[in-house]
Amino acid sequence: MYVMHAVILAGGYGKRLRPLTDDRPKPLIEVAGRPIIEWQISWLKQFGITSFVILTGYKWEVLIKWLSENEKRLGISTYFSIEEEPLGTGGALRKVERLLSTENTFIVLNGDIITNLDISKLKISNENVMTMSLVPLKSPYGIVETKDDKIIDFKEKPILENYWINAGVYLMRKEIFKYLPEKGDMEKLTFPKLAKESLLVGIKYYDVYWRSIDTIKDIEEVSEDLIKMKNGLSSER
Repeated sequence: MYVMHAVILAGGYGKRLRPLTDDRPKPLIEVAGRPIIEWQISWLKQFGITSFVILTGYKWEVLIKWLSENEKRLGISTYFSIEEEPLGTGGALRKVERLLSTENTFIVLNGDIITNLDISKLKISNENVMTMSLVPLKSPYGIVETKDDKIIDFKEKPILENYWINAGVYLMRKEIFKYLPEKGDMEKLTFPKLAKESLLVGIKYYDVYWRSIDTIKDIEEVSEDLIKMKNGLSSER
């Protein structure tokens, strides 16, 4: 797989992370001493990606300033698309069609995830428009096992077999722009349409690290996880 650009969806408000997001956008929230977006850049650079298209809205000035100041240190180049009004993920991506028009394929990812999944496994054919990464669903609650009305065991937040969730990392062909709304979320408007037309492929990742940063508790838990990973968040290949 050869991919030149990665597009990061970084325009959300991060309301559930307030007050941390009162003065900065969600991708700049620090986890284990580094902003989320820096973890993402370090991960993707392992695959040779050094060009990033940042789709930003809320607190865009803060994000652009931080990335501009850290480009050289990170060894990357960045391009920005600013939403003057909320466009949704589909509208935000459609806005940069011209910038990506010369690329046959590109990576798109949500700006609030930390993972080490191997993006080189995201294969795509000319018959499909997009490949979506999938990770197993982990129960947010502990599970109680019973037998004949007796409680026999407890399992703390187990992986629920046969249930998969969208990991928020995609390989897209430029044909995706035909299916994107001018305003609205591609998760609700584009993906179901692609699925119905058999243009969407899913790649399952079994033993990878993946977390979405949505709450203060997520920051604490993921920070502990990353600190335990002594060699950092290296890609699982």
